[in-house]
Amino acid sequence: MQQQQNNSVISVEQNNIENSVNFTKKITLAITGASGSAYALRLLECLVAANYQVFVLCSSAARVVFDTEVGLKLPSSPSAASEFLTEKFTAKPEQIIVFGKEQWFSPVASGSAAPKTMVVCPCSTGTLAAISQGMSDNLIERAADVVIKERGQLILVPRETPFSTIHLKNMLSLSQIGVTIMPAAPGFYHQPQSINDLIDFMVGRLLDHLNIEQSIMPRWGYQTQ
Repeated sequence: MQQQQNNSVISVEQNNIENSVNFTKKITLAITGASGSAYALRLLECLVAANYQVFVLCSSAARVVFDTEVGLKLPSSPSAASEFLTEKFTAKPEQIIVFGKEQWFSPVASGSAAPKTMVVCPCSTGTLAAISQGMSDNLIERAADVVIKERGQLILVPRETPFSTIHLKNMLSLSQIGVTIMPAAPGFYHQPQSINDLIDFMVGRLLDHLNIEQSIMPRWGYQTQ
């Protein structure tokens, strides 16, 4: 009986991956245990609106932070989490696919199938360190390693204060090989009126770097006076 259940799960996941070829724009979004889960949710919402298929990788610590910061209880099962996020963001079927930390046969684990673009938002300093050293001990680290080796676009959004010398050295080593380090440090020149305005500032900058049209934050020099 257990074997039949496992085979059913594998079959569903394989069907999901096969259906994913219908999306022309794909991106990997990894969410780790740093503070700033609201950034990840808003970014996912915008990526879905831009008709991207999103492969979501979520650490165990990130699930705890989701519950702590925004009261969101993300299911631990990848398939259940996919359904949960699909419903939450009114996404198309198979537009959001969540993979577990040891699903090594997922597309993001191989350079022959992984999206060329990945964002880690928020990015814990532990994940930052692991990526900088090419550890690949879980799917988030492996996916980032794949994007780096394939000369893709990797954006990390670290959220920590203050940064230690070790943190800064890890950021420097990644920046020197082309990784974009974008700390969760929203500006105030647009006179934010709410926390959502601050969230949109950071997500807007991420969308700019991803070359995705956005109007959620005003651009410098173009604000309404």
